[in-house]
Amino acid sequence: MTDAVGDEPPSSKGLGRAASRGAAVTLGAQVLRIGIQFLGIVLLARLLTPEAYGLVAMVTAIIGIGEVFRDFGLSMAAVQSKTLSKHERDNLFWTNTAIGLVLTTIVYFCAPLVASFYGEPSLLPITQVLSLTFLLNGLSTQYRANLSRGLSFFKLNLSEILGQAVGLGAGVAVALAGYGFWALVAQQVAQALFAFIFLIIMSPWLPGWIHRDAPITRFVGFGLNLAGTQLLTYVSKNINSVIIGSTLGATPLGLYNRAFQLLTLPLNQINAPATRVALPVLSRLQDEKERFAAFILRGQVILLHLVSFIFAFSSALAVPLIALVLGNQWLGAAPIFQILAVGGVFQAASYACYWVFLAKGLTRQNLYYSLVSRVTMIGLIVVGAIWGLYGVSWAYSIGIVLFWPVGLWWISRVSDAPAKAMFTNGARAIAVYGAAGLATFFIVSLIPDLVPIADVGIGLVIMLLVLAVIYACWPAYRRDASGLVHTASLLRKRRRSSDTP
Repeated sequence: MTDAVGDEPPSSKGLGRAASRGAAVTLGAQVLRIGIQFLGIVLLARLLTPEAYGLVAMVTAIIGIGEVFRDFGLSMAAVQSKTLSKHERDNLFWTNTAIGLVLTTIVYFCAPLVASFYGEPSLLPITQVLSLTFLLNGLSTQYRANLSRGLSFFKLNLSEILGQAVGLGAGVAVALAGYGFWALVAQQVAQALFAFIFLIIMSPWLPGWIHRDAPITRFVGFGLNLAGTQLLTYVSKNINSVIIGSTLGATPLGLYNRAFQLLTLPLNQINAPATRVALPVLSRLQDEKERFAAFILRGQVILLHLVSFIFAFSSALAVPLIALVLGNQWLGAAPIFQILAVGGVFQAASYACYWVFLAKGLTRQNLYYSLVSRVTMIGLIVVGAIWGLYGVSWAYSIGIVLFWPVGLWWISRVSDAPAKAMFTNGARAIAVYGAAGLATFFIVSLIPDLVPIADVGIGLVIMLLVLAVIYACWPAYRRDASGLVHTASLLRKRRRSSDTP
């Protein structure tokens, strides 16, 4: 028998308190993280050209698929498992490290193939240097999983925030030195290296050697299904960049890449920490139907209303926002972002389905769903590429819109999750913020052109007024808004109490 882990996660008795404390810490951390990433977007977009972004995006679109294999779903498997021995954790660490080392070696020696595929010789050294991130992230994987499993959200968030800050500093320094696309490469490598070092310092755990008496078959089974799902998701999200880069070149890909990053910034920076808090809690409530339903519905409402507001506002005012934030050289990304934002709202609505699949251990059912939805998405994007940048953008958004209700139907078949209530929550948020965004767009379009910051300020006032009208007229939206205010109040109280000695 293997040794028991001495720092098992909190029992369900104190789960609500732990979840609230973790959510408060994570929410505060996300404000800092989004601020750093947003600052990076602004600074580097003004220091670099669309071509520089396009060149790095060509590489990451292909080699980024290795990140799916590097993790192999083992981090989620470690977090989701009800029990985890010390020996099992050691074996998981060495498995992820070995995968990372193999991927670094493969990508390094395949760099000439990447350069040859695009016909860009400069991609060879970019690919070789970026290959180091697989080893660094492989070493970090179980450290992150260990902190997440123990609900040590402060340490986990601190490592990511400082890693982002160090990476941004390195990127800006290289850009100011005039090295172009190398700034984006330096940013990624520096961030991964610092995060790994910091996680070792902050973690109370040091891995032992491989233990033959602690098989990790059950984790591999979970991870294999999850990795298959993540692989399909990655390909469906990145085949657009490969097609654009190989057919239209670096500059159009740079514009698409910036629009896509503006889309994924709020999605990743809100969903990732939300999943980090939700998964360990939901995993411990998976056999308690009513508590599970209450928790996932509350989490869905919080995430969806926040993301929907951001996308509705930024889409309605995409042109002045991009001019203000990135500069006029990036205005070509505005219509692309507006198209992608439609799918972004529905993607946020789908995250609750993902929580159900993971928390209840339904990775095989999630894989079946992804085989249908993601393969269809890939087909739509290939067809959409006939119409260029806009065709690819519309194909991506349409695919996400179509498969949101399909995902809800599927989880209603394979689990006891509250799929009908999840649909109602999502449809209400989409209707509210979709209407507010459209109204804001049309009203602002009637106003004579002003400086970008004035357009943004006026647009914000208009959108808040439209939402106030909807709030007054729709009782269901009032309940959602009141719930959000109540949750925010609880989080503030939890943060104050956790700060009190």
